[in-house]
Amino acid sequence: MAMDAGCIVISYFAAAGMRGTFFSDTNWPFILGALVPAFLLTALNNESYATANLEDPFRSVAKGLQAYMLAISTVIFIAFCLKASTTFPRLVVAIGSGFAVVLLALGRYMFVRHMKTIIGGNPFSIILLYDADQPVPDGDFSVVIASDAYFNPDVHDPVMYDRLAQSLAGADRVVVACSPERRVAWAQALKGANIQSEIFMPELNALAPLGISTHGTVPTIIVAAGPLALFDRFLKRSFDIAMAAGALLVLAPVLAVIAILVKLDSSGPVFFKQVRIGRGNQMFRMMKFRSMRTERSDGAGERSTARDDDRVTRVGKIIRSTSIDELPQLLNVLRGDMSIVGPRPHALGSRAADKLFWEVDERYWHRHAAKPGLTGLAQVRGYRGATMFEDDLRNRLQADLEYLEHWSIWRDVKIIVLTFRVLLHRNAF
Repeated sequence: MAMDAGCIVISYFAAAGMRGTFFSDTNWPFILGALVPAFLLTALNNESYATANLEDPFRSVAKGLQAYMLAISTVIFIAFCLKASTTFPRLVVAIGSGFAVVLLALGRYMFVRHMKTIIGGNPFSIILLYDADQPVPDGDFSVVIASDAYFNPDVHDPVMYDRLAQSLAGADRVVVACSPERRVAWAQALKGANIQSEIFMPELNALAPLGISTHGTVPTIIVAAGPLALFDRFLKRSFDIAMAAGALLVLAPVLAVIAILVKLDSSGPVFFKQVRIGRGNQMFRMMKFRSMRTERSDGAGERSTARDDDRVTRVGKIIRSTSIDELPQLLNVLRGDMSIVGPRPHALGSRAADKLFWEVDERYWHRHAAKPGLTGLAQVRGYRGATMFEDDLRNRLQADLEYLEHWSIWRDVKIIVLTFRVLLHRNAF
């Protein structure tokens, strides 16, 4: 909170100094004096300082900027209602807001990234309670307690409940490892503990549930959530159209030159179209600049491209190593087959260690819950090129599933920016 307030104060001081009104104008300090508490109240209300939002730097940045925009909008609205437009320091507020957005974003990102170093350890206290007959699960726990020495959930004793409360005082979470027969008893005991309480259920690994719902009065486990919410789909699709249309407009001369070079280099069509697996496991025809000789192209994708592959043309080597061959997929984005960011689409015959992708890991089909992308989290982490080993696929799959679970428009922007760092990659051939 102190860092956030400091970022805002420094930004407005800098803006007033740039305008030369640091001492001559007395209006901007009043705006700043109203803005800082308004921001802190808004940040508290939108949970900018909640544990979950301080464990992910990008989520922390998004929450902080959201709080600032709401706070400055409130201050401007109040100034309008009080008819203070003649004395309102417009340029100082505009410049100060620009600085504040940048400083808040940088400050929050760096603070969360290095929070353990700044604070001197994990700031979040997690207690593990485990029954004597249960193994101690792996994890970064602050305190590990054998529950039998402190508490028996089957015995309702005020003294025992008090002992449990004292053991959990000051913790952020408590996790219980117990046998299936004792889970209900533990759940009942912890519901009044005034702390986030969780119970290990390792058998759910196979189901990978997303949450809990009900059918009538019977609880159910959510194993798939389907598409993004309506507004999120609208936001992502609008972003895709704007990015794809803008890129095609800017890159049109480059695309025309590449098309001519591909045509002159070898006989055959300019574009290579291949059936790939898209959203909802539906197939579509993905477009690329042709980089291989027509008579030796692999329509099913059964053979991964190797370094110094004799099927690749001279122009093909260049456009493959720079990922330029992927640019026609901007047309797939406009058609709605693909997105700018998402799991990369695979050919039907793609293999890892002589196994079809879905034979390597049964979670493979889960990655198709969203539209495939021009780039993705797996690509910016360097997982691209031939899949010679099963782990080559598993690494990509894990990144794809992580992207789907934690999607946000901010993350899409981050992945696009990071993509430029891996356009020239040792595995691009």
